[in-house]
Amino acid sequence: MNPNISVVVPLFNEAESLPELYAWIKRVMDTNKFTYEIIFVNDGSTDESWQVIEQLSEKDSNVHGIKFRRNYGKSPALFCGFNAAQGDVVITMDADLQDSPDEIPELYRMITEDGYDLVSGYKQKRYDPLSKTIPTKLFNATARKVSGIKNLHDFNCGLKAYKKAVVKNIEVYGEMHRYIPYLAKNAGFSKIGEKVVQHQARKFGKTKFGGLNRFVNGYLDLLSLWFLNSFGLKPMHVFGFLGTLMFLFGFIAVIIVGAIKLVAICNHTPAPLVTDSPYFYISLTMMILGTQLFVAGFLGELISRNAEGRNNYQIEKEI
Repeated sequence: MNPNISVVVPLFNEAESLPELYAWIKRVMDTNKFTYEIIFVNDGSTDESWQVIEQLSEKDSNVHGIKFRRNYGKSPALFCGFNAAQGDVVITMDADLQDSPDEIPELYRMITEDGYDLVSGYKQKRYDPLSKTIPTKLFNATARKVSGIKNLHDFNCGLKAYKKAVVKNIEVYGEMHRYIPYLAKNAGFSKIGEKVVQHQARKFGKTKFGGLNRFVNGYLDLLSLWFLNSFGLKPMHVFGFLGTLMFLFGFIAVIIVGAIKLVAICNHTPAPLVTDSPYFYISLTMMILGTQLFVAGFLGELISRNAEGRNNYQIEKEI
């Protein structure tokens, strides 16, 4: 029988936080009489994180672990955690104690009783530095505009709840963990909600993510996701259109340059050589680029966007 809740916790060098996080999650689960599993995904930590996970698993059969051979990132960790999760509701949270397990019962209720497919946390009051909060606000504003999910204030909050069907039908790769609500919407799970959650000050260590890096990579990932969602299955629609447009402009320009020369000849008036006109070379360049874009559209139609082995991560151990 599947547990009520699977808690998926991706982590990197969080050995100090894990015992307290485990005890907190267990206390909440026992108080609410939930059946549960906790899946710690160790993303190539260089500290004692895996040893702590092994110790927790030995004393509690509800604790499971996945250990990567090296650091892949948060999205691969979530991907493998989602694959392993068996709970009817899947909860994700960060391992740094900034996400409160006390939020789990209400998140679970919103999924099971209110019928949401996904509920994302919203940290109204944050304890992060300005280098992290300002880029986050700009990023979220853009994500709302591009994704069309107007009711989410914090796409990147690690504390989220999902129906099991959602995590089994989305593919989180690269650094797309920031856009899981957008991925869910594209997969047909449109009932997406938000819950204001408590944000704890970091207790151990320091943040693993820099504000500028998140800002730049976030926008690049959003652009990639928008393009793949709009044109990933129909690349000819964009490359073919642009290629045809450029070729036609170039072709018309060449005809105009040639016509000017022909009129001059017919009127017996001196006219410069066609090859002396810069417009001639601009026109030829546009025609060549247009042809290349058109061919790229054909190639895009032939090549599967799902690269072989894209989500083939080296897992050293599982418990």
